[in-house]
Amino acid sequence: MTVTRRTILGSAVAASALALPSVKARAAGKPLTIGVCSDFSGTYSDVGGNTSVACVQQALADWGAAAKGYDVTVIKGDHQNKPDVGAGLARQWFDNGVDLLIDVPNSAVALAIAGVAAAKNKAYINTNAATSALTGPKCNANTIHWSYDTYMLSHSTGGAMVAAGGKSWFFITADYAFGHLLRDQTTAVIKAAGGTVVGGVAYPFPQTTDFSSFLVQAQSSGAQVLGLANAGKDTVNSIKQAHQFGITQSGMKIAGLLIYCNDIHGMGLDIAQGLVLTESFYWDLNDKTRAFTKRVLPRTPNNYPSMAQAGCYSGTTHFMKAVDTMGLDAANKSGAAIIAQMKKMPTSDDAFGECSVREDGRFMCPSYLFRVKTPAESKYPWDYYNLIHTSSAEQTFAPLATEGCPLVKA
Repeated sequence: MTVTRRTILGSAVAASALALPSVKARAAGKPLTIGVCSDFSGTYSDVGGNTSVACVQQALADWGAAAKGYDVTVIKGDHQNKPDVGAGLARQWFDNGVDLLIDVPNSAVALAIAGVAAAKNKAYINTNAATSALTGPKCNANTIHWSYDTYMLSHSTGGAMVAAGGKSWFFITADYAFGHLLRDQTTAVIKAAGGTVVGGVAYPFPQTTDFSSFLVQAQSSGAQVLGLANAGKDTVNSIKQAHQFGITQSGMKIAGLLIYCNDIHGMGLDIAQGLVLTESFYWDLNDKTRAFTKRVLPRTPNNYPSMAQAGCYSGTTHFMKAVDTMGLDAANKSGAAIIAQMKKMPTSDDAFGECSVREDGRFMCPSYLFRVKTPAESKYPWDYYNLIHTSSAEQTFAPLATEGCPLVKA
């Protein structure tokens, strides 16, 4: 059996959904369909998009799906960073036989799709949105949250900046669910450490590309730290423009609360050097991460996998193991049953190592605090990070009892 790939572009969501055939009826062997719902053209396309698709395909190849008799179709769709578009695409995919929906950058879209997955009783693995609400008040039995969340970012990067002496902050925040939650959780960390927030501004998302007026406000605030509660190209543009304004040269520190290695590549080491950031995956972390990256790069030669994209690899691998363990007939009956099986089994793959999935759907993995190298320290392509500190999964994520997930019994 072969692993096949079907491409459906979500820029024409309604048309593509209507045209989507019953893929299971056409497939031979043990058919499954995985839908990669992502940002293929906007702010988050470098940390999701086609590299996420490549990581799903690599997971199927490495696990040996075809050799085990599975005929897996991988489709993709662009949610355009709009919750209604994402929810509509998910609803139509699930109605047409999609077994797993994965990736989904943008917290507002992620939360909308979580509701659809629960209503349709389908499996949903989010690897690319930050909001910790997915395993908190908005958790459900059909959703797993992989890779990272706002709690991890605020406590690791935010905590490190405060510990280094950055006691007064000014925030520039993407004005939607993700930005608000990341700002608020980091503010709690700052205040708990005796620091203060002297000001901030929320900007329209995703249409903002010029951050100059916000940077002027930050500079005039007198804060020691500029906190960026945004991500993707917004973070890259913010830091590049801060460099042009001389903000970092004047001594103000920048806390990019969600930065991927792809962002460092986009802004260059001459600008990014010295930034402190947190990731749960880095391609050059150990022999296994390097081996995984070497295998997947031919599918995505111009973009190394981020932690969110590596999460697509890890999540797909674990999904396939769960389906194979419980049997395809049982898996076809209930997405919640697949997720329950995934929670029973330890995870193991080259991207994240040996990990687990908690009762609330939280993928439990270590996190790593990095400092970005100087140009002189970087010796080969994408050689960007020095490891500062490793936190265990229990140190990385919020305690189960404090998340507020209704699946967790007191």
